[in-house]
Amino acid sequence: MTEQLAPGLDFEAMRRAIEESDYDALVAFYADDAELRTVNKNSTPSSPQVLRGKEEISELLRDVCGRAMTHHVEDEVVGENRVAFNEACEYPDGLKVLTATTLELQDGKIVRQTNIETWDE
Repeated sequence: MTEQLAPGLDFEAMRRAIEESDYDALVAFYADDAELRTVNKNSTPSSPQVLRGKEEISELLRDVCGRAMTHHVEDEVVGENRVAFNEACEYPDGLKVLTATTLELQDGKIVRQTNIETWDE
Protein backbone atom coordinates (compact mmCIF):
# COMPACT_ATOMS: atom_id res chain seq x y z
CA MET A 1 0.00 0.00 0.00
CA THR A 2 1.24 3.48 -0.88
CA GLU A 3 2.05 5.91 1.91
CA GLN A 4 -0.51 8.71 1.72
CA LEU A 5 1.28 12.04 1.27
CA ALA A 6 -0.95 14.02 -1.12
CA PRO A 7 -3.19 16.04 1.24
CA GLY A 8 -6.86 15.36 0.55
CA LEU A 9 -6.29 12.77 -2.19
CA ASP A 10 -7.13 9.17 -1.37
CA PHE A 11 -4.82 7.45 -3.86
CA GLU A 12 -6.09 3.98 -3.00
CA ALA A 13 -9.64 5.12 -3.83
CA MET A 14 -8.32 6.55 -7.08
CA ARG A 15 -6.56 3.26 -7.88
CA ARG A 16 -9.83 1.35 -7.29
CA ALA A 17 -11.77 3.79 -9.47
CA ILE A 18 -9.27 3.41 -12.32
CA GLU A 19 -9.01 -0.37 -12.06
CA GLU A 20 -12.79 -0.81 -11.76
CA SER A 21 -13.60 1.76 -14.51
CA ASP A 22 -15.75 3.69 -12.02
CA TYR A 23 -16.63 6.79 -14.04
CA ASP A 24 -18.44 8.67 -11.25
CA ALA A 25 -15.64 8.10 -8.75
CA LEU A 26 -12.98 9.20 -11.27
CA VAL A 27 -14.73 12.43 -12.23
CA ALA A 28 -14.94 13.42 -8.56
CA PHE A 29 -11.12 13.60 -8.33
CA TYR A 30 -10.91 16.56 -10.76
CA ALA A 31 -11.11 20.28 -10.01
CA ASP A 32 -13.68 22.17 -12.10
CA ASP A 33 -10.91 23.98 -14.01
CA ALA A 34 -8.59 20.96 -14.43
CA GLU A 35 -6.50 20.42 -17.55
CA LEU A 36 -5.61 17.05 -19.08
CA ARG A 37 -2.82 16.89 -21.66
CA THR A 38 -2.19 13.69 -23.66
CA VAL A 39 0.78 12.86 -25.86
CA ASN A 40 0.66 9.80 -28.12
CA LYS A 41 1.29 8.86 -31.74
CA ASN A 42 -1.61 11.06 -32.89
CA SER A 43 -1.00 13.98 -30.51
CA THR A 44 2.70 14.75 -30.51
CA PRO A 45 4.57 16.77 -27.87
CA SER A 46 4.40 19.78 -30.19
CA SER A 47 0.64 19.43 -30.54
CA PRO A 48 -0.77 17.50 -27.57
CA GLN A 49 -4.45 16.84 -27.05
CA VAL A 50 -5.54 19.26 -24.32
CA LEU A 51 -8.86 18.99 -22.52
CA ARG A 52 -9.84 21.93 -20.34
CA GLY A 53 -12.35 21.76 -17.55
CA LYS A 54 -14.04 18.94 -15.73
CA GLU A 55 -16.78 18.71 -18.38
CA GLU A 56 -14.36 18.01 -21.27
CA ILE A 57 -12.33 15.61 -19.13
CA SER A 58 -15.48 13.77 -18.04
CA GLU A 59 -16.37 13.07 -21.69
CA LEU A 60 -13.02 11.31 -22.17
CA LEU A 61 -13.41 9.39 -18.90
CA ARG A 62 -16.90 8.24 -19.90
CA ASP A 63 -15.49 6.89 -23.17
CA VAL A 64 -12.54 5.11 -21.52
CA CYS A 65 -14.65 3.65 -18.70
CA GLY A 66 -17.11 2.34 -21.27
CA ARG A 67 -14.50 0.33 -23.17
CA ALA A 68 -14.04 -3.40 -22.74
CA MET A 69 -10.52 -3.34 -21.30
CA THR A 70 -8.63 -3.92 -18.09
CA HIS A 71 -6.67 -1.26 -16.19
CA HIS A 72 -3.88 -1.88 -13.69
CA VAL A 73 -2.16 0.93 -11.77
CA GLU A 74 1.50 0.29 -10.96
CA ASP A 75 4.76 1.98 -9.94
CA GLU A 76 3.04 4.88 -8.18
CA VAL A 77 4.91 7.70 -6.48
CA VAL A 78 2.79 9.88 -4.21
CA GLY A 79 4.26 13.22 -3.17
CA GLU A 80 3.09 16.37 -1.44
CA ASN A 81 1.17 17.86 -4.39
CA ARG A 82 2.11 15.47 -7.20
CA VAL A 83 1.36 11.88 -8.04
CA ALA A 84 2.93 9.77 -10.79
CA PHE A 85 2.01 6.26 -11.88
CA ASN A 86 1.87 3.89 -14.81
CA GLU A 87 -1.39 2.44 -16.04
CA ALA A 88 -1.17 -0.86 -17.93
CA CYS A 89 -4.29 -1.56 -19.99
CA GLU A 90 -5.32 -4.48 -22.17
CA TYR A 91 -8.19 -4.96 -24.61
CA PRO A 92 -9.87 -8.38 -24.98
CA ASP A 93 -8.03 -8.97 -28.29
CA GLY A 94 -4.67 -8.66 -26.49
CA LEU A 95 -3.81 -5.11 -27.63
CA LYS A 96 -1.93 -3.38 -24.81
CA VAL A 97 -1.63 0.29 -23.87
CA LEU A 98 0.80 1.73 -21.33
CA THR A 99 0.24 5.23 -19.98
CA ALA A 100 2.64 7.20 -17.79
CA THR A 101 0.60 9.72 -15.80
CA THR A 102 1.64 12.73 -13.74
CA LEU A 103 -0.92 14.58 -11.63
CA GLU A 104 -0.60 18.03 -10.08
CA LEU A 105 -2.89 18.55 -7.10
CA GLN A 106 -4.40 21.49 -5.33
CA ASP A 107 -6.63 21.10 -2.29
CA GLY A 108 -6.78 17.35 -2.91
CA LYS A 109 -8.13 17.72 -6.48
CA ILE A 110 -6.40 17.12 -9.80
CA VAL A 111 -5.70 20.46 -11.47
CA ARG A 112 -3.35 19.25 -14.18
CA GLN A 113 -2.75 15.80 -15.62
CA THR A 114 -0.24 14.73 -18.24
CA ASN A 115 -0.54 11.33 -19.94
CA ILE A 116 2.11 9.82 -22.20
CA GLU A 117 0.58 6.84 -24.04
CA THR A 118 2.11 4.08 -26.06
CA TRP A 119 0.08 1.41 -27.87
CA ASP A 120 0.75 -2.02 -29.40
CA GLU A 121 0.21 -1.18 -33.04
